[in-house]
Amino acid sequence: MSDTTDAQQACFEAGIKFGSLYHQFAGTPVSPESTRSLETAIEEAIENQPYCESVAVEILDDRVADAIDHDEGYAELTGSLMEVEMRIDYEGTAVRTRMAMEDGYPRMKLVAVED
Repeated sequence: MSDTTDAQQACFEAGIKFGSLYHQFAGTPVSPESTRSLETAIEEAIENQPYCESVAVEILDDRVADAIDHDEGYAELTGSLMEVEMRIDYEGTAVRTRMAMEDGYPRMKLVAVED
């Protein structure tokens, strides 16, 4: 028997999804021409995981263009180049989360817990 609440478990599940998203895709080559397809690939991959209701990834074209520092035409994906929102639903408790830059670091945050 677990001593965790459904809200705590939902938050844990959100953390698992963020860890998977960030560490699976960080370093992926991205160019301004490939941002939309990479967003879709990330969203669809993470949505496969249990309890994941939705994922919205926005790779910021202007930041990608600014990050390209060689003649090959791409940058490596980092948290500074994208914003992410997720909704996790565990046993009727939903959590909304967000990742965005804050003080130069990609912060992953719990936005709301909804029973």
